[in-house]
Amino acid sequence: MPSKETVRRQRALGGGLGVVVLGLALVYHFFPRVFHVEPSLTAAHRAMNLAPTPSVAPTPVAPVQGAGEVDAGPPVTLAPTEVIVARMSNKNTNLPQQLSADTPEVEALLTRADKALHAGQLAGDEGSAAALFEQALKLKADSRRAAQGLFEVRARLVAEINQDLAVGDADSVTDLLDTLKKIPDSNDDVSQVQTKLKTLGQVRPLLAKAATLLQQGHADQPAGDNALELYRQVQQLDPENAVAAQGILQVQRAMLDRALAAVAQNDFKSADQALGEATQVAPDSPALSDVRTRVDNMRQARASGLLGQARSALDSGNLALAQQLADQAKAISPDLAGLSEFGDRLTNARLYASYKPGQVFTDRFLDIPGQAPSMVVVPTGSFRMGAPDNEEGHQDAEIPQHDVTIAKGFAMARTAITVGQFREFVKASGYQPDSSKLGGASVYDEGTGTMRDDPNAGWQDDYVGKSADGRLPVVNISWADAKAYADWLSQRTGKTYRLPSEAEFEYALRAGTTTRYWWGDGAPSRKVENLTGGSDRSPSGRRWSNAFAGYRDGFWGPAPVMSFSPNPFGLYDMGGNVSEWVQDCWHDSYLRAPRDGGAWVNPGCSVRVVRGGSWGSSPDQVRSSYRQGADASVRSGRVGFRVLREL
Repeated sequence: MPSKETVRRQRALGGGLGVVVLGLALVYHFFPRVFHVEPSLTAAHRAMNLAPTPSVAPTPVAPVQGAGEVDAGPPVTLAPTEVIVARMSNKNTNLPQQLSADTPEVEALLTRADKALHAGQLAGDEGSAAALFEQALKLKADSRRAAQGLFEVRARLVAEINQDLAVGDADSVTDLLDTLKKIPDSNDDVSQVQTKLKTLGQVRPLLAKAATLLQQGHADQPAGDNALELYRQVQQLDPENAVAAQGILQVQRAMLDRALAAVAQNDFKSADQALGEATQVAPDSPALSDVRTRVDNMRQARASGLLGQARSALDSGNLALAQQLADQAKAISPDLAGLSEFGDRLTNARLYASYKPGQVFTDRFLDIPGQAPSMVVVPTGSFRMGAPDNEEGHQDAEIPQHDVTIAKGFAMARTAITVGQFREFVKASGYQPDSSKLGGASVYDEGTGTMRDDPNAGWQDDYVGKSADGRLPVVNISWADAKAYADWLSQRTGKTYRLPSEAEFEYALRAGTTTRYWWGDGAPSRKVENLTGGSDRSPSGRRWSNAFAGYRDGFWGPAPVMSFSPNPFGLYDMGGNVSEWVQDCWHDSYLRAPRDGGAWVNPGCSVRVVRGGSWGSSPDQVRSSYRQGADASVRSGRVGFRVLREL
């Protein structure tokens, strides 16, 4: 059996280290042979002689210097004895009233007792602190110093017992308890220790089994047979059990390891689940905070990397891959910076070929000098096409009103094609318009106030058959002339240009409005279009017989393009100036009309649709729902066109 001196040194070393790592305590308690110590040979009579080894200076019993030192280190039940005593109330409220000074003999005993107390020799023989303080009290029963000294001996014994209780050393607790019983006025402390010792007997097998399960990897699973549940049982029996508290942190550590392992596999869903489970175990632990920060950093790095790859895929035109990578980034980090902006880019790429709604652009020709007309991107959306049943002036051809969805963005020429632009086409392509091949067009006769056929009028002339300014919308052209121009733009730019469908035209004309006209339901209160105004006058002083009352725009025939305000989509002259050819064949109603915005075309049809009002249209003919059919060969001073570019 080890000598008392060996036991004393082991005791002092353990107290000096303060059981810094609970793992050592657990290993020492449950696997003592690791330290080459037999369980049956654990130190006996531990409290009889608690002196430190000669190489370690004794720790004074004076108050601890500063709250920081008292609050530092491991849990209080595993802290050094001095820290535990400092945290306890070491003021004796039952000190006797001393009537006279201590005698020299008592002083000598008290000096020896203080030295024994400082040396850790608390009880057990005649030279112990307890024996010397008791001897002093026998000589002088009212010695306050002796009574206080005996109180401190009891406090230190209780502290040592609590340490042993914390690490589950029942044998040492029993040994110390026998000593404590011999200290006067210790009945309450003895009763408390006995209760705790009984509890220790209940929790020791639970702690042992929990440690085994933890070592086997059963930290929190399976249900009903895991370390966490056992540690929780221990805490119910002994709420301040330090081994259980540290064991629970070890369980949480296992959960946190699962989270980190999941992150290593890019399985952030499982990592979040593990973190959630770990939070329920110990929500305020530093380990949890550290791992959560690490997981968040790895999450951000991974999600940012995926978003970067998504941007590269989008730049290369692989929209499917870009969407897939962006979805992965969002699943990992829903709040990742840049996701919203990337979503807008992807939407624009899918719907608008990376343009933005409202954006104005111009395509340059690939093989010859020049460029296409200025285009504006029209946003996608849905609208009610046609006239409502209660709209004044509506015709059967404009019903039934029906829903149309424009699911793919497109760009439309900001203005009708001008004489100058059409001239460039004819010159570059050698195309011969129908006004030249078939001869003539229908122009305005100032004398009669009506349209008349002029065999000499052509596309280079204005609405009265005179040479036209290049900024005016081109008129006196057929549907085939308009299509030929759009086809030529496609060849020159490598993009798809065409005439708009009737649905696309009405959608762009309305520009999100549902009123009779795009500007409202009545006569405009400001200059919005080149219309038949009640205050307009022809060169010879004529007035319109059916016009917008009180409106004046200053033009009798067509005006140079962009002379008025654009509609909400940024398009000019959609409801006035000149009517415009569209792709569709004429149908007497909207029965069975397409609802996807596509053109309604019958092979070989000869009658096409004209949309939009003109400089000479009555108010009913300027309505957003108004439509008319015309032979595809018609050339008129009231009809022009504009082009659409697919995105």
